[in-house]
Amino acid sequence: MAYLPASGPDPEFMRNAANVGQSRRDAWNHVAEIAARLAEQKSPDESLEAKLAGALAFLRGVEGFWIFPGLPAIDRMEELAGMGRMEELAKEVRSLAWLQGRYGDSAVLADPDLDARTDPASPDRHYFTVLFVSDIDASVWARAVDEMHSFRRPDDTLVYEAVLVRSFDAALACVLLNNDVQAVVMRPDVPLRSEAAFGLFDGLIDEFDAEYGLTGATEDRRARVLATAIRRVRPHLDLYLTTDEALPDSQDPTILAFDRAFYRYESRSELHMTLLDGVRRRLSTPFFDALKSYADRPIGNFHALPIARGNSLFNSRWMGDMVTFYGRNIFLAETSTTSGGLDSLLAPTGSLMQAQDKAARTFGSAHTYFVTNGTSTSNKIVMQALTKPGDVVLIDRNCHKSHHYGLVLGGAHPVYLDAYKLPEFAMYGAVPLRTIKKTLLDLKAAGRLDSVRMLLLTNCTFDGITYDPYQVMSEVLAIKPDMVFLWDEAWFAFAVAGIFTRQRTAMVAAQDLQSDLASDEYQEKYAEYVADRAALDPEDEATWLDHRLMPDPSAARVRVYATQSTHKSLSALRQASMIHVRDQDFARDAVAEFHEAFLTHTSTSPNYQILASLDLARRQVDLEGYGLVERAWEIALEFRRKVAADPLLSKYFFVLDPADLIPDEYRSSGMHRVSGSTAGDVQGLALTRAAWSGDEFVLEPTRATLYIAATGMNGDTFKNTVLMDRFGLQVNKTSINSVLFIVTIGASWGALTYLLEALTDIATELDQAQEESSPAHARVLERRVSALSTNLPPLPDFSRFHDRFSPFPGSPEGDMRSAYFLAYDPESVDYVTLDEAREQVAGGRELVSTTLVVPYPPGFPVLVPGQVVSDEILDFMAHLDVSEIHGYDPDLGLSVFTEAALADKG
Repeated sequence: MAYLPASGPDPEFMRNAANVGQSRRDAWNHVAEIAARLAEQKSPDESLEAKLAGALAFLRGVEGFWIFPGLPAIDRMEELAGMGRMEELAKEVRSLAWLQGRYGDSAVLADPDLDARTDPASPDRHYFTVLFVSDIDASVWARAVDEMHSFRRPDDTLVYEAVLVRSFDAALACVLLNNDVQAVVMRPDVPLRSEAAFGLFDGLIDEFDAEYGLTGATEDRRARVLATAIRRVRPHLDLYLTTDEALPDSQDPTILAFDRAFYRYESRSELHMTLLDGVRRRLSTPFFDALKSYADRPIGNFHALPIARGNSLFNSRWMGDMVTFYGRNIFLAETSTTSGGLDSLLAPTGSLMQAQDKAARTFGSAHTYFVTNGTSTSNKIVMQALTKPGDVVLIDRNCHKSHHYGLVLGGAHPVYLDAYKLPEFAMYGAVPLRTIKKTLLDLKAAGRLDSVRMLLLTNCTFDGITYDPYQVMSEVLAIKPDMVFLWDEAWFAFAVAGIFTRQRTAMVAAQDLQSDLASDEYQEKYAEYVADRAALDPEDEATWLDHRLMPDPSAARVRVYATQSTHKSLSALRQASMIHVRDQDFARDAVAEFHEAFLTHTSTSPNYQILASLDLARRQVDLEGYGLVERAWEIALEFRRKVAADPLLSKYFFVLDPADLIPDEYRSSGMHRVSGSTAGDVQGLALTRAAWSGDEFVLEPTRATLYIAATGMNGDTFKNTVLMDRFGLQVNKTSINSVLFIVTIGASWGALTYLLEALTDIATELDQAQEESSPAHARVLERRVSALSTNLPPLPDFSRFHDRFSPFPGSPEGDMRSAYFLAYDPESVDYVTLDEAREQVAGGRELVSTTLVVPYPPGFPVLVPGQVVSDEILDFMAHLDVSEIHGYDPDLGLSVFTEAALADKG
């Protein structure tokens, strides 16, 4: 049987390689399947042989970036294929694939005794990969690996293996492709380019070459740029440099780009210990470790909490099932923050403070605070700390209700910003930058710009629409240089681990902006900007709205806060949240107020298990967040591809793409559909990079909104009656004609398969029902589909605050706090049904809401206290398809102010 060698990688694999790591695993299994089929053939099958050759060629092109099975295994596979020993080939490949999938690359090579019948010796033993970047002689490299192996000890809990690449682009490809890499050790004398990775990363290399002039650059400069490039895409890796200088200049820019430099001619034992220590530091979880130690101590409990130490449970004849269900450790670790023994959330000085400091480094903040009451509480803490009664806050009307309640509590005046509308999907997008700038100019004209304190936006939105925080903050600071920014990143905690997503997090953007404003290069660009604007009329709105603005570096202050629901997208317990701070004036102007607000809203009995889970979630981001986010992206992309490619599924469903959710004017890249990932087809990757780098809004692909109008079912029915009741599939958000699937780092390929099978069952039943339906029933379905796709109620804008609650004529701000507490007086409140409201509004009465009216999900208000009820709002409420509407009693109707209350100015 002949084996047909391939001249290049299998185009089938390269076309589908949105995630090269996953494609690699698929290719190994593909080789085994093809070999097994060839072993069963009685005559040659050139088609199968060509597929086998193509799969092996693909593996040869990428396998050098991994340790196991590695290129020697490819040599062995090609040897067996060439001899026609297909049955043996299939058996060996399956064994290799099983080992790699079960234990990981480094584990298999480090513990060669592992096989299909054994497990690693200890679950506490961790394996990882170290990437060496050096144009070293093969024999010297072999001796270096042997020497590093000799440093191992039997009781090591951290064990690594080394992979070698010989060029700048191969190094960048390896850290992008191999999730097991935890550290990089490089020589400065590596060449810029090789023929590795099939040119997948040429765009990135060209970008760095253009920015830094790498072609012809000195060795040190090239090493410094490679370190910068790796920091951009995987900032949590440890970076080390080996030099020919025994005592390099500690202030050399190249040395500063690395965590540590080593003299190449010294013993490698110090490097070995440093590699282990770097990973050990990221593995360390100060508070979780302290909690485990506390649980192991004999403690006599004469304080609150009978459940602490399990004393009220372990000997109970009636509570044993609670211990059985939850386990003993959760009770052994239970304690009171006021009883001593562990750090205090209200005034941390020990392990908890250390855990928060480690989280700050991971998420790119200057300060990070753990919160155990959810991000609703985090939002109120920041709002109270940074605003006072009468301050003006620009806020997306669609922000989570906790922000609106925060405004009520603190007394700041909201100016509501309208997001762009997506009427065909009955949802809102995000707030355009032009809208924000126009609002600031209007406030300036009204004499209220000096009172503007904060801009509050949601990044990313429930539906995955993501801002460019750098551009937003930069242009806003050009108008209002002391603006404070609060970014609600409830759904975006995972983003810091993603190659594209991290640049759009508030903290990374703030760090970049602060660095840029302080640079000489920015000073030069700003001088050119000022000269160019000299010919423009500063009183003309177009001067501000039609041009990209630059803040004055001598006046602008970077003051940025982000709140994250860690539990929503990382491995943390329910209500686990973080507040991240990067505020140049925090110590001078905000720290006392922040701590006071923190004490106001934080329980004196915080849940220590929640705090420990925040510590652990940080660890996971540091050590495997990149790979987990990459996998989540690939699962989400595959879901989109499968639905679009399947004739039956696409008849009733489609997943909304950027072209559906983001208008053309906000997508300068021209990206119409989600494609590409950390490593994908060349065109898809380049387009994804362009979109995430330059578009005003991008769609985060793990938020997959499934359009279901063609089924004839509304979102609420599809969510509850079909997905949950029939298939046990949980989703969070719906609109009238869509449901939102969120692919988290906990998603699996098996879960995706089940989801696709469920959708296929639904589509099959719909097909059968249509075939069997009478003409009359067919017309009923047509009317339902039309009602869900063409006859949707218009989405209402924010109307306005009633004059009673508009403290400054000519300004759009409102005194929502006064309206909220006026409703405490029963004499001031009336109730009207929706039908009555329509009649009264048509008759000329101004109805004004006393409460927040919040459909849930998605959790943002249709009405707020003091807001005038418009026809559009009433029409929208009549068409809502959710059963839970906070602030609205269907029996009583809308709560509105009496006309007498509105007439009384107080």
